[in-house]
Amino acid sequence: MLNKNIIEEINSKVSEILQNSPAKDVERNVRAALSGVFSRLDLVTRDEFDVQQNVLQRTREKLTQLEAKVAELEQRLGISNTGNGTTAAGAFRAQPDSTQGQDATAQSAEASPSNAT
Repeated sequence: MLNKNIIEEINSKVSEILQNSPAKDVERNVRAALSGVFSRLDLVTRDEFDVQQNVLQRTREKLTQLEAKVAELEQRLGISNTGNGTTAAGAFRAQPDSTQGQDATAQSAEASPSNAT
């Protein structure tokens, strides 16, 4: 019984000394400094990281499904991506507008001064 009282008394004295010592102030200052440094870094919490990891996993699964669907549609249409280099994207890509060159020529003609009098 005496030993238990002595241990409790020592524990309370040590706690009291640590609370009133400069070590406690140093600990508070270090925590404040680290908190400031961490707030300036672009760190995320573990929860935020886990949420983003789950979103990425679902996105990858959706991408895999869409790739399979595109491959199936390409196969149905008879489009080959190994033959002559034509792919579904290439088959449906819009052709360049041939009037663009004409518009640029007309604009440059309007901008240049005329020598006619």
